[in-house]
Amino acid sequence: MNKRDVAVLDFGSSTITTIIGERGVNGTFRIKGKGYADYAGFQNGEFLEPDQVKLAVAFAISNAEMEYGYKVNEIYVGVPGEFSNVVCKDSRTNFGRRKKIGENEIKLFYSQANNYKKHPTHSVINQSPIFFSLDDGKRIIDPVGMTSSSLRGFVSFVLAENNFIDFVDNILNELQIKRMGFISSCLAEMLYLFDPTIRDRYALLVDCGYITTNVMLGRGDGLLFMNSFSMGGGHITGDLAQCLKIPFSEAESLKRKIIFSWNATDEDTYDIQGKEFISPFSAVATNQIAEDRVEMICTYVQKCLERCEFEFPEYIPVFLTGGGLCYIKGIKDIMGRKLGRRVEIVKPTLPNLARPEFSTEIALLDVALSCEENQNCLIVK
Repeated sequence: MNKRDVAVLDFGSSTITTIIGERGVNGTFRIKGKGYADYAGFQNGEFLEPDQVKLAVAFAISNAEMEYGYKVNEIYVGVPGEFSNVVCKDSRTNFGRRKKIGENEIKLFYSQANNYKKHPTHSVINQSPIFFSLDDGKRIIDPVGMTSSSLRGFVSFVLAENNFIDFVDNILNELQIKRMGFISSCLAEMLYLFDPTIRDRYALLVDCGYITTNVMLGRGDGLLFMNSFSMGGGHITGDLAQCLKIPFSEAESLKRKIIFSWNATDEDTYDIQGKEFISPFSAVATNQIAEDRVEMICTYVQKCLERCEFEFPEYIPVFLTGGGLCYIKGIKDIMGRKLGRRVEIVKPTLPNLARPEFSTEIALLDVALSCEENQNCLIVK
């Protein structure tokens, strides 16, 4: 691989993706290879078909290699929210005298703050500041280059399940690929999708995928809170298939026709093109089935937010991303009514990749490239 190129492995809830790229100009990327592999996904923190995951990983990497033209020999791995959790801690390091703070002092601070090194079931994979403060008490994000006799910080640690770490490492070892580090997919999205000025005022993000949803609150350069539940856009498809007694593939096509903002009448239909004829489905019934599931997803999102111990302003919007719901017309208004907050869709702003379903993989690439460029101490190797 080219020294400027980085490969990342993204475990989505229905697809495993490998993406290879480097920095472009003006905040863009040069994508040099990309590979996908559909798989059964995961639910409640467990892979549904673990024996098939290795094959899917190998297939996704192989497809990316074919487009890239070289073998992938090292890779960063994204850790889904269902296999990780977030803890925040207030810590302080005294230097004994005033001194200029450098990278060594930051590493010392994190080392002293991290008391999860012997955790029986989880390992710290990412560490990042909500804020730092020096002798004068002023809050800052990056204290490097400043002078102080102490360093206080409220920091966020992301812990991944050891079972997930060992499982992925075994797969990569068999494929003779070196794992460069684990990156929290949720943290990567928070850092990539939001400008620092927005994160400083809190950012509330919901990533709804096919069968899993992550709810996260970010501030500064870290996650204050993260929670996940196994429900997503695929459940709408399942509901339509079950209630209307139609094949799953037909239900998926029907779901993509839904317009929640349509004030449909009993005579209105969504028409689905079959192999030999067009099938009409009641727009009223279809919308109601889908709306019931969206309402259930919103209820779970609200329950997640109620578990958050940190207060955040009532006026901040819920930002929605991921491929589970964002493409449904009218989804912002219906979720906004259910959640009691303004809902906005957020996605990458890249040519050909400006779609919510690409948020995680592009965010992982961005953070992996930053780690290679030594711009932060996010990853704990």
